[in-house]
Amino acid sequence: MSEDSSPATPSDQAAAYHVVRATTERLAAPLSAEDQTVQSMPDVSPTKWHRAHVTWFFETFVLGPHMPSYRPYNDAFAYIFNSYYEALGDRHPRTERGLISRPGITEVKQYRQFVDEAMDTLFRREFTSDVSDLITLGLHHEQQHQELLLMDIKNVLSRNPMLPAYLPADEGGATGAGPAPPKADWIEHDGGVTEIGHQGRGFGFDNEFPRHRVHLSPFAVADRPVTCGEWLSFMEDGGYSRPEFWLSDGWSVVMSAGWQAPLYWFSDPDAPGEWKQFTLSGVRPVDPDEPVCHVSYYEADAFAHWTGRRLPTEAEWETVAVTAAAGDNFLGAGAPHPRPATSTNALLGDVWEWTSSAYTPYPGFRAASGAVGEYNGKFMVSQYVLRGGCCATPPGHSRSTYRNFFPPGARWAFSGVRLARDP
Repeated sequence: MSEDSSPATPSDQAAAYHVVRATTERLAAPLSAEDQTVQSMPDVSPTKWHRAHVTWFFETFVLGPHMPSYRPYNDAFAYIFNSYYEALGDRHPRTERGLISRPGITEVKQYRQFVDEAMDTLFRREFTSDVSDLITLGLHHEQQHQELLLMDIKNVLSRNPMLPAYLPADEGGATGAGPAPPKADWIEHDGGVTEIGHQGRGFGFDNEFPRHRVHLSPFAVADRPVTCGEWLSFMEDGGYSRPEFWLSDGWSVVMSAGWQAPLYWFSDPDAPGEWKQFTLSGVRPVDPDEPVCHVSYYEADAFAHWTGRRLPTEAEWETVAVTAAAGDNFLGAGAPHPRPATSTNALLGDVWEWTSSAYTPYPGFRAASGAVGEYNGKFMVSQYVLRGGCCATPPGHSRSTYRNFFPPGARWAFSGVRLARDP
């Protein structure tokens, strides 16, 4: 969806395709058939559903329209694995994906292989730049689902009384950064007229366009995310029991859901006052130097009010991010997990960061025609923008213009907080 990117050659795209597809299978490999079938809450999708849905995407948007000889693997899959594309017909309810025991993981693997073979046939032919763009979109779509697969299976495993690990800790990625500075420093900006949005070189999702001018007042953003240690101070000061810090909707959620800490945190019954957290590598103590993770927009905003600061707008965040260091903390030898919040992993890398910006279209935004136009535009209401990527974001998938989005009460993403201030 870039405006002026040159189409990759079929051989280049074929190589990229197989790397992405193999990564999805590698991420699913540690999981049993039972693990891959569970849906722990309505927003979570089973692992095998993710594996099949991204395959359906290539089958539906690339092979079906652009390879006349192609015949679907199973006509029923168009109903089962369509996510939200209304133009393509009826689909199975999202809340009931965990009720589907068949196809099982063996047939999902066969489905993936069937589509991969058809894609290999397509790569040996000449095709237009429009087809190339759809393939590129499909690859980035699958990378999005790689991250979703990890955040979803973390929620699934957290519901198991045994609190099983997805993989052992990735010690190489989780150590060596050193402790967080005791106090965050500030990245100052003079404000003025600037431009944000994708510049059109390389891939960008449609919601990153068009590039446009914004006016910023002078501001500063913190040079690192908020840490677990800082969050513990918020909790100890009654942060979850003092309504003066909270938006009205957020306070209602705190009261009804009984929030007392970030998602996956729990007080150690054998050591009162000590907090532990469930991670993809199992249970570990809360590290005060790590970025706080799995907090909602409501919690992020309440914390900012407690500090006397605020959340950055997405324009402020992007303006600083284009000149800041980037991180890349995707799954290595073990389970992904945020690293200590030093200024060296300042803006792109360990946790998605809530902004104060509602997820709305940029001036001049136009959704693509056809069903693929439902990709992002239809969700531009009642959600907030997050920026920066996280420890579970695939390599090459983070950029300063990337606009992630979730409802304000969502906590199961790898979401954290960065503060901003006025002069």
